[in-house]
Amino acid sequence: MSRGAERFPAQMKTLTTRVVMAGVFLGAIIALALSVTFSWTDTLAGGSKLSEAAEQAFHSPPGSCLTWAATDASDAHQVACEQPHLFEVTGSIDLGAQFNEEAPFPSLDQWQQIAEQKCNSDMQPYLGHRLDPYGKLTTNLLRPAPAQWSNGDRQLRCGLQWSGPGGKLQPTTGPAKSQDQSLVWEPGTCLALAGKGVGDPVDCARPHSYEIIATLDLGQNFKNGYPNQKDQKAWLDTECTKAAKDYTGGADLGEKKLILGWDVREQESWDAGSTKVNCKVAATLADGSGFQAVTGSVKAQSAPDSPEGSPPSSTGNR
Repeated sequence: MSRGAERFPAQMKTLTTRVVMAGVFLGAIIALALSVTFSWTDTLAGGSKLSEAAEQAFHSPPGSCLTWAATDASDAHQVACEQPHLFEVTGSIDLGAQFNEEAPFPSLDQWQQIAEQKCNSDMQPYLGHRLDPYGKLTTNLLRPAPAQWSNGDRQLRCGLQWSGPGGKLQPTTGPAKSQDQSLVWEPGTCLALAGKGVGDPVDCARPHSYEIIATLDLGQNFKNGYPNQKDQKAWLDTECTKAAKDYTGGADLGEKKLILGWDVREQESWDAGSTKVNCKVAATLADGSGFQAVTGSVKAQSAPDSPEGSPPSSTGNR
């Protein structure tokens, strides 16, 4: 692929960032809305008693890591933070002074306000460094279920999670304080197409918005502080082109109606230690309003199907 190959248009990059960030925020709202995910009822479907492990998980102290596989989180349990997990408890809160025994169960809006007030405060004391506002880790809370609330339970657990752009929680490994917060995906990951935007990881054989072809570390090239985004783009133009050639075995992305793009980092992310970015390939709609579906991987020895519709126009980075 030549240096003249097409890139995600500047407006497309902005759209992608907004879609991803909106998806993360929506994921937090969804988690609060679904009691099966972030609160446990006193009995499970069929009338069985909540397991002791799940009870312990809900009342875990700060520094505990939790995971589950069941859609209703009925198998929630503590695991060592060095193992893959879905939630790390960062603090405990008692709402008893704010909500007496007669107080009705809070509405979704009230829970959202509680989460913002109680859990979105400065994470630096817990992490030992800043929380990247654009990074993969976001805050959320574990709350009592309505039945527990009626019985006087006012205990909450704040925590950190990785919510994909479609709202599904993604496993992380290692304590949050030692994790790289860079919002990157492993090369070979394909993200679903959600309307014209980006969803959660899917098999690359299924229709998807874009495919991750490489992870690069800006910090290895820019050693004297935060590089402005113009300099980031200039370096990534060269390095992602090389990465695409290696990943695809020298395939001509233009012939496949695909274009090359990459992430850039904000100053706040850099200051929090997030210096890694992804190179990716996708097909955008002709009007630049979003992505169109691609099926199959572009990786060498694969044969991705061309996206439907006309090939995107060549715009280049601006």
